Amino acid sequence: MKVHSQKDFTSGLLFSAFGVAFAWGATTYNVGTGARMGPGYFPLIVGVLIAFLGALITARSMIVRTEDGEPIGSIAWRPLIFIIGANLLFGVLLGGLPSVGIPPMGLIVAVYALTMVASLAGDQFHWKGVLILATVLAVGSYLAFVMALNLQFPVWPTFIVG
Repeated sequence: MKVHSQKDFTSGLLFSAFGVAFAWGATTYNVGTGARMGPGYFPLIVGVLIAFLGALITARSMIVRTEDGEPIGSIAWRPLIFIIGANLLFGVLLGGLPSVGIPPMGLIVAVYALTMVASLAGDQFHWKGVLILATVLAVGSYLAFVMALNLQFPVWPTFIVG
C-alpha cells in the first residue's frame, strides 16, 4: 500500500509506539481484573487505547488520499526547546537540586517560571496576558494540590518560609 499522508503515517506510528510502551510499563504493576482493578489497570487500558488510535491513524494515512501527500515539514526547534526547557525548569524549581546547591523554590515560583518560559515558544509574547495566566495557574494549582488534595510539597521558596 502507498502512504498518502506522511504526517498521519508518522504520527500514527508514534502514537502506537508510545501506547505500546505505556501499556508495557503498566504491566509492571498489579493489573487485577475488571471487578477488582489494580494500580496498573487504568494505565494498561489507556496505553492499549492510544496504540489502537495510532493504528487507526496509520491505516487512515494509507486509505485517504491527500493532494500533496502532506509531507513532514522541518522541526520547529524554538517551541521544542522552550517547552521542554520550561518543564525541566519547573521540576528543578519545585524540588530544587540539593547536589548542586539549588534550594526548592516552591510551587508558586515554579508555576510562574513554567508559564513565562513556555510562553516564549510562541510567535507573540504579551506580558500582561502571561502574568494573568500564570496567576490563574498558580492559584488553581495551590487550591487543587495543596488545599483539596493536601499534597505535601513546598509552596514558597525555602529562604522565605524557613
